[in-house]
Amino acid sequence: MRLNSLKPATGAKSSRKRVGRGIGSGNGKTAGRGHKGQHSRSGGYSKVGFEGGQLPLQRRLPKVGFASRKAFESQEIRLYQVNAMKVDVIDMASLREARLIGQRIKKVKIINTGQLERAVTVKGLNVTKGAAAAISKAGGSVED
Repeated sequence: MRLNSLKPATGAKSSRKRVGRGIGSGNGKTAGRGHKGQHSRSGGYSKVGFEGGQLPLQRRLPKVGFASRKAFESQEIRLYQVNAMKVDVIDMASLREARLIGQRIKKVKIINTGQLERAVTVKGLNVTKGAAAAISKAGGSVED
């Protein structure tokens, strides 16, 4: 085999239709567009998804789901995750360092899930009542 002898497989390439070139071509007269109607005219316009007046598929299907824009910039942290951290002061910077929150997170709330076995100080984060109670019970404190 040589590079100059390469060619596509038989039947892989077909020559384009030359429409409107007489009756012998098989696509003469109306050029394969049929008789009359919007689609036979040049510049015939049809909306995307138009089904001839029948209710279109995108309108027949139900609307589903909702994505809150607040959810992209807020996150919840659980007490057992705080317990696993090595630092004593929990704030946005320490959570980012521990890779518990992403870069675009702006709001964090600590929720009461799991156990907290050491004293920590929480600064500048929202804390649920149950989590605040658990933090103070472990000897820590919550600061605004």
